[in-house]
Amino acid sequence: MASFDEEIRLDEEENRRELAYIRTQLPSDIKKFYSDKDILYMMDLIVDYYYTSGILESEEEEVDIDLEEIASYVCKRAKDEGFCATFNPKEVFFIVQADLDFQEQNVS
Repeated sequence: MASFDEEIRLDEEENRRELAYIRTQLPSDIKKFYSDKDILYMMDLIVDYYYTSGILESEEEEVDIDLEEIASYVCKRAKDEGFCATFNPKEVFFIVQADLDFQEQNVS
């Protein structure tokens, strides 16, 4: 079993890989508007959405994931939390989509 410090290091490494992947997937006209800090923040909110929406507890074999709903959730939370009031759900959609693609490719 890995130590707590090792778990944190592995989590940070995974976040860096995911961030790099998302950056490669974003259209060039969008990626210039979002910093690494913005994308990492969105990644956390995406995970939060999955936990609070009940998707992870579903017993269905296939779960319908509404990427537009997740993008709207991310934008609303960012505004409510005072992180950013100008995230565009149509642009954030691409980040949500890339996040999901990364997760699907890295399922163990």
